[in-house]
Order: sequence, then C-alpha cells, then structure tokens
Amino acid sequence: MSSFRKALKTKQRDHKERSQLGFRKHLGLLEKKKDYKLRADDYHRKQKTILALRKKAMDKNPDEFNFKMIHSQLKDGVHMIKPEEAVMTDEQKKMMRTQDIRYVEMKRVSEMKKIERMKSELHFLDVNEENKNKHVFYVDSKKEVEDFDLATHLNTVPALVDRVYNRPTIETLTNKSILGAVESKSIKKLAKQRKQQYLRLSERIDREQEMFVISQKIQTRKDLQDKVKKLKVRKETSTAPAIYRFETKRKR
Repeated sequence: MSSFRKALKTKQRDHKERSQLGFRKHLGLLEKKKDYKLRADDYHRKQKTILALRKKAMDKNPDEFNFKMIHSQLKDGVHMIKPEEAVMTDEQKKMMRTQDIRYVEMKRVSEMKKIERMKSELHFLDVNEENKNKHVFYVDSKKEVEDFDLATHLNTVPALVDRVYNRPTIETLTNKSILGAVESKSIKKLAKQRKQQYLRLSERIDREQEMFVISQKIQTRKDLQDKVKKLKVRKETSTAPAIYRFETKRKR
C-alpha cells in the first residue's frame, strides 16, 4: 500500500492554470485566481469602509455643535469659511512698530550709559599687566644706551617698572601714604575682580550692538509697510538688516 502511495506522489504534477486561447489574445491576459483574489479583497475592504461611514453618519447627532457652524456660511449651496476680519489696520501696525523702536532705543541708550560709566571706572587698564604698547626712549649716544636704567629714568622703584598703571614715583612713595592693596593675595584678588569687570563690559557692548541691529530691523519692517515699489538689494543676516532700494517719490 505504501509503495502505491509513493507511486501516486511521483506521478502528481503541479497545478497550472491554462493560458489565454490564441484567438482571444486580443482581449489581454487571462485573469488568474490570485488576480481575482486581490480584486475581491480590495472590493470587500471598500464595502466595509462605506458601511462603517454610513453607520457613523446615521449615529451622529444632527444638533451636535461644531466650530465650523460659526466660522462658515452657506453660499450657492456650498459651505464657505468666513474671511477673518483684520485685527489691526496698517496705521495701527506702524504705530506698534514705532513703539517697539522707541522701547529698543531706550534700552540701548541705557546700555550705552552703563558702558560709558564702566569705561570711566576701568580706564581700560590691562588686567594681566602685560605691556601691549611700546614706550620708546631716545638717547644721544651708545654709552647712554649701555648705562640706561629704566627705573632711574622713570624715577620709581624697580618692582614697579613692569606696571602699566599705578606706578608712583620715589618721592610719592616716601612722602605720601599709598592707599590700596600691598599683599600679593590682595593684588591677585583685585586683578580677578578687574577681569570680571572687563567681561561684563564686553557683554554689555555686545548687547548694545544687538539692540542696534534689532532697531534697524524693526525700522526696515516699518518702512516696508508703505505702498512703494522696492527692490531687495541684500538679504537679512544675524548682524545686519535687509537692504531695500525704494523708488524715489516726490512728496508734495
């Protein structure tokens, strides 16, 4: 019996659907079962979607509130969204721009005053006590160059020669009491404080420049509201406003 089954298995062939007949080739390819299956599944999926939408429409409350009931109107049998009314006129927008510019300019002027005050306090002294500038002394002969002593020429002690500020003379040191820090720890502490002051000054200068750029950009946007022909010359960047070339118009 088992041998008979094996013989049947060897004789079995794969099922192959017939192709289109020769005289029907003008009708195209013959649809196979797999093609019909895909088409049937797609049809049933669409029918289920239509039934679900129909059921949802039947179950919907016709008196349910919707925001489009307020913002739409019926025009020629079609629902059209109502156009939004302008909240601000052009004159109001210009006034807002003017107020913005005034506020930014007020803050910029405040920053400039603070910068000037800090400059007057710091006098742009060198924090690290490094001579960035050069001071040239002229003598008459080579012998004077060899015998030249900077401390003697400046009339101060050798320990204060490398300073670019607060360099009193010998007479001042002997006749007057010098106010200020003398110990090395106190001097280092003062130098650190001075460095922090310079950092704050640098930050304020950068802030003032940013406010200046902001005011220019606001002024440019205000000028663009005028109905005048214009041509953009340069695009706006983070450090500069856009540049436009306006048509010359004679004012009466």
